[in-house]
Amino acid sequence: MLTLLKLLQSLFKTLHSDGTPGQVAAGIMLGAGIGLTPLLSAHNLVLFAAIVLLNVSFGGGMLGLALFTPFGFILDPLFDRIGLALLRQPALAGLWTDWYTIPLVPYTNFNNSVTLGSFTSWLVLTIPIYFAARVAIARYRATYGARVMNSRFMKGLKASKVYNVYSWFNPE
Repeated sequence: MLTLLKLLQSLFKTLHSDGTPGQVAAGIMLGAGIGLTPLLSAHNLVLFAAIVLLNVSFGGGMLGLALFTPFGFILDPLFDRIGLALLRQPALAGLWTDWYTIPLVPYTNFNNSVTLGSFTSWLVLTIPIYFAARVAIARYRATYGARVMNSRFMKGLKASKVYNVYSWFNPE
């Protein structure tokens, strides 16, 4: 129960944060990169570092990770086909060979068709994800944000004993 409450609180805190819609959308976009691709890859470490170090919303990054991870699993067969098509391109054979002679590049795991296909798909989708998230967050804040915070559900949640106990351990 507390984990679900914490997740909901994090979601509302991100949507109602002082960060601009662009900062939250950039976090969602980077989190989507981690969510769509296999977890144990070097590029995910770079994406996580970007979420932490850049002026983007950390909560947005975790929201993007949570939203896009199921799609990553569902779309694995498609990512596999895309990755295989890229790895089997005769014109790219020299590129793959050259990359794997460079130190640290083999840790990217781009010789795995699912990793290469999912990362390439994410690169293609970064701009649409960013702009869709930015528009959605701006629209949410302009139309629904105040109504949600003043809803009976939120007032009841904030008045509940579970929330009060939780707030003792999570000072703001």
